[in-house]
Amino acid sequence: MKTFFKCLWQDTQGQDLVEYALMVGLVSVVAVASIGSLGTQISTIFSKVTSTLSTAPL
Repeated sequence: MKTFFKCLWQDTQGQDLVEYALMVGLVSVVAVASIGSLGTQISTIFSKVTSTLSTAPL
């Protein structure tokens, strides 16, 4: 049993997969956090553009 855990501890075969999963998780959290603030800013810009176009002379 001790040998099994020693081999399991030294095995690095799945290490890359775990690192990629952590990176994907981090990027996802950053994307979700930034989309909230960007959505509000984009909505404000579209509102300004709409009001400018509606008051423009034809």
